[in-house]
Amino acid sequence: MGVLMSRRQTVERVQKVSLAVSAFKDGLREQPSTRRRAEAGTARQGTLEQEVEEGEEEALAGPSQPEESSASKAAWERLRDGRGVEPEEFDRAKRFTPPAFIRPKRELHDDEPLDISLEQREQILNDEMCEICEVWTAESLFPCRICHRVYHDGCLRRMGYLQKDSAMEVTETAHTETGWSCYYCDNLNLLLTEEEMYSLMETLRNCKIIPGVCLTQDDFLHYKHQVHKQQFERTMPKAQEEQATLQFNALDPDKKGHIEWQDFLSHESIQLLQKIRSQNALLRLLTAKERERARIAFLALDQDHDGFIGEGECRQARHTWFRKHQKEMQSCNVSISHVGPISEGSPASSRNGKSPEKILPATKQEETSIDWPGFLRENVAYILAARPNSAALHLQPLA
Repeated sequence: MGVLMSRRQTVERVQKVSLAVSAFKDGLREQPSTRRRAEAGTARQGTLEQEVEEGEEEALAGPSQPEESSASKAAWERLRDGRGVEPEEFDRAKRFTPPAFIRPKRELHDDEPLDISLEQREQILNDEMCEICEVWTAESLFPCRICHRVYHDGCLRRMGYLQKDSAMEVTETAHTETGWSCYYCDNLNLLLTEEEMYSLMETLRNCKIIPGVCLTQDDFLHYKHQVHKQQFERTMPKAQEEQATLQFNALDPDKKGHIEWQDFLSHESIQLLQKIRSQNALLRLLTAKERERARIAFLALDQDHDGFIGEGECRQARHTWFRKHQKEMQSCNVSISHVGPISEGSPASSRNGKSPEKILPATKQEETSIDWPGFLRENVAYILAARPNSAALHLQPLA
């Protein structure tokens, strides 16, 4: 019996060591000297357990090589944990502890068709208590326009997710038609599974992208060229380079000459989701509020109520309802949750100050007709890309 117990303990020890080594590979490195100090002066027998412990210490010590700076390590850890650009400057003693994000996992049925009703309206109810403090204070709660969560502005400040420059904007938009996305929904990177996140991190590392750093147009195009060459082993065509330039401009609506790290991360996250997951799998990521907004948009386009719209109308929806509108357009009653056609004379209907482009309604006999399920599949990526509060357009619709 004593021999069996000893073997079981040995197996448990080996399992613990395996977990420790895996944690080291993921960046969760602990000080290797902790165990040494705890066991200093204690006689140790020459057993398999001793050899395993020594192997653990050697693995934790790792080969002698230049270590990353603490700032770089922290940036990669934030990226891995889905925290994005969590502020580090404020006093943690007076703040709430940020939540531990749990990345989603793929299910076996994710790629199966999903039945979303067009006729039946979904019942949408927000939570009654603040997601952070779990206290109900009625009208002072800010609802998320994507999910069911609600928040106090004070709780958001203590979490570090509401800074002085954004507090007024949240207060003004949370109860409007435009709405406000909470810190869960605002971060598209949180839609990625652990496997997808590690794939993205590997790509960023190979292309020498530093987390938390803004990218200029040259940086962005160089990155796109590298990714294309690694994937297809050939130079990126001119047409794709032009599309990448348009995407950069869409991510830089204020014409600063660079794109913010969080906008770049959201863009790359939604791009990866498009490449890896099927449209049916993406549909499962939509919330009840997003499905309802899409349903109202489709019904507004289907004026003859036959359950079909034209392909041109579908593209029109992609460019209007499910796109991020610039700040100067907000005063024109144009918002992301807008569900009616944009008038020809509105600022949103013109491009770069040119005369408005009239969209001539083609008959359904002249173009491909799209039903409700097809409309959802064609627009699901753009609906998800519209989640962030940023004015950037994270997924530029094709012309």
